[in-house]
Amino acid sequence: MMAPLVSVAFSPRAGLLAHFLRLGTQQTGSLQLHTGVSYAAKNYYEVLVLGGGSGGITMATRMKRKVGAENVAIIEPSERHFYQPIWTLVGAGAKQLSLSGRPMASVIPSGVEWVKATVVELNPDKNCVYTDNNKEISYKYLIIALGIQLDYEKIKGLPEGFAHPKIGSNYSVKTVEKTWKALQDFKEGNAIFTFPNTPVKCAGAPQKIMYLAEAYFRKTGKRSKANIIFNTSLGVIFGVKKYADALQEIIQERNLTVNYKQNLIEVRADKQEAVFENLDKPGETRVIPYEMLHVTPPMSSPDVLKRSPVADAAGWVDVDKDTLQHKKYPNVFGIGDCTNLPTSKTAAAVAAQSGILDRTISQIMKNQTPMKKYDGYTSCPLVTGYNRVILAEFDYSAQPLETFPFDQSKERLSMFFMKADLMPFLYWNVMLR
Repeated sequence: MMAPLVSVAFSPRAGLLAHFLRLGTQQTGSLQLHTGVSYAAKNYYEVLVLGGGSGGITMATRMKRKVGAENVAIIEPSERHFYQPIWTLVGAGAKQLSLSGRPMASVIPSGVEWVKATVVELNPDKNCVYTDNNKEISYKYLIIALGIQLDYEKIKGLPEGFAHPKIGSNYSVKTVEKTWKALQDFKEGNAIFTFPNTPVKCAGAPQKIMYLAEAYFRKTGKRSKANIIFNTSLGVIFGVKKYADALQEIIQERNLTVNYKQNLIEVRADKQEAVFENLDKPGETRVIPYEMLHVTPPMSSPDVLKRSPVADAAGWVDVDKDTLQHKKYPNVFGIGDCTNLPTSKTAAAVAAQSGILDRTISQIMKNQTPMKKYDGYTSCPLVTGYNRVILAEFDYSAQPLETFPFDQSKERLSMFFMKADLMPFLYWNVMLR
């Protein structure tokens, strides 16, 4: 019998990684292949989960223990589940893309119904959703974990520009290996890295690949011929001062150029030109030629949520930031990137949120007032080289909320191994279990 890994008590103030490390010492059990794929065998479930990403799988596992597997369903169209944080290392040639994905059937909890379809409408007033295969599925409790939408098409010239060489993006399974190819093919000129004028998942990732590229150019003798540019729509390099100060030192030491309030609006891939708008002077643009371009796409809430009653004015699931319960519909909950929680959108945040949401739903089921409060904990391992990481951990107020008894703003080899090897293991064998 598998040990009840994710039911271990968790204090959010203790730091998520400490929680993971405790869990990692316990027996993890073998993976079970899920065989319950259906096109909505039933039309009612006590708990219905939308999305088969990290939030959806984690919460389905927890809800299975509460109400029984046969009373839980996940609606998810994808055949594969990806551990996306590793794509930064894939784009830099340090990991293989094949290591990042597994069949969706292998991560959906055994016995939980997998409805292989796409949600096209939510009707929380009638406690039901509609799928693209014309099914209506009702629920008692709804957990929305639909993630974030990549909007490459909002940049003129994309996504068709990815058919050309010299351009990649670590945010898509289709383009992450193109980043590595562009790094290898680089000869001399501008290597440009971008950050869009929208919320993004893993806000550190757009600059992580810049540091890795710089390290690769040094290793291959190309550094003197590379002008490395980070054009960000933001006004700061990172939102937490302690880590921002450390990153600024690295930027100066490695002679990297950072331009603030610069938003990528067009890619002319045939000419190898990138067009940026100056957000401080709307309408003012600048064309920069590139020898390599890494694009972080604009992102938004999934379209199905934008037109749904559960969304706020910006399209995100409107939840209470302490309990993750919907502000209007008490039997609806949100987790992860699709919510309007005022914290960074990372897998680590999802893991922390899952413990809070588990407790919230338990208390709602017992007609009690939710008491456990989410403090906004999130983690961003800032990869600064092929063997160094600054481990940023912080809360809603952008204050460090660290796990380890040392200065986490320093680059460390130990934190790189944790990012590259330990965290993927814990993700597959602990968090999703």
